Amino acid sequence: MRTDEVTGGTNAPDVEDAVFAMPYGMAIRYDRPAAALADCITGYHVYRSTVASGDRLSGEGQVDWFLPGTANVRIAIDAGPIAVTIGRRTYDPLPTASLFGPTSQALKAVTHGGIMIGFGISALGWARLSKRPAGDFRNRIVPLEDVLGRSFTDRLVVALQGAADDAQVAPILDALLLARLGPVHVDAPQIRSLMEILATDGPADMASAADRLDIPTHALRRLSVRHFGFPPKMLLMRARFLRSLLRVMAGGEKADYALIDGSYFDASHFLRDSGTFLGMTPRRFMALTKPFLEASLRARNAVLGSPTQALHDLATAPARTDAHGGERKATSQRVISGDAAGISC
Repeated sequence: MRTDEVTGGTNAPDVEDAVFAMPYGMAIRYDRPAAALADCITGYHVYRSTVASGDRLSGEGQVDWFLPGTANVRIAIDAGPIAVTIGRRTYDPLPTASLFGPTSQALKAVTHGGIMIGFGISALGWARLSKRPAGDFRNRIVPLEDVLGRSFTDRLVVALQGAADDAQVAPILDALLLARLGPVHVDAPQIRSLMEILATDGPADMASAADRLDIPTHALRRLSVRHFGFPPKMLLMRARFLRSLLRVMAGGEKADYALIDGSYFDASHFLRDSGTFLGMTPRRFMALTKPFLEASLRARNAVLGSPTQALHDLATAPARTDAHGGERKATSQRVISGDAAGISC
């Protein structure tokens, strides 16, 4: 697949084309996975950027920022070198196929044109794709073959490189991932319950979460680190912060902190969390140039029902139909983070 063969859009039938509008030289695509993958894979995305002649000469590249989130797989196609910074560590250059582990810090990416294809892995998906604890990869990027094996990685890269256009990405990923999934994990009921807690407003303390799951706090911690990558307190804090940040971003340039989660003591409490998860204040983050983040918040919300992977809600994700006619329907209409379609920085 060449860069000029990526035009953007979605396989969802009910999303307007305007959702995928991008600046000149860029395109974005979000697709729903097959129904049989819906609990394990949080969605597929494709980014395309054409290097401007000035950037090609200067070598500076395009800078984008992304929010902390769940584990991701990303494959670079027909792309220039890519460098990604998480906290104080920079990965430069990325391999063609990478696993981004669960993150608690914002990511800075410097790219030089090309295509980036990716998919998010939920905790339920991690339990069926990897025998290693997700905590081994927190805030890290590693070659994909280190986690999913060289054979699978090679098949994945070759298949995506040979795709005629970006509309073929979802069917290719569906087929490969369905064949790669292991059996349902014995922890699946507790994993699902914790995912539901993280996707909704509520207390950001481990004791309350353990009580809702009806397991001891030490068992909750093991479950959380094994499948989600972080202790439950960090997951709950990250989810609360992201819900609040997205509401503030949707409110526009004035950054109205009255929109933050009610469980915050005050604005300074929210700002401390911003230092933890963004490394800067919300206002400074909102002022950064980040076209792909802004577009992905809008497009992902329209296609997959939530603006970020970290807040992916199994209960409200739109129905998906696979090649065998299987379908997974939304069971409720919970509002996660306000009007994500209106987010602009």
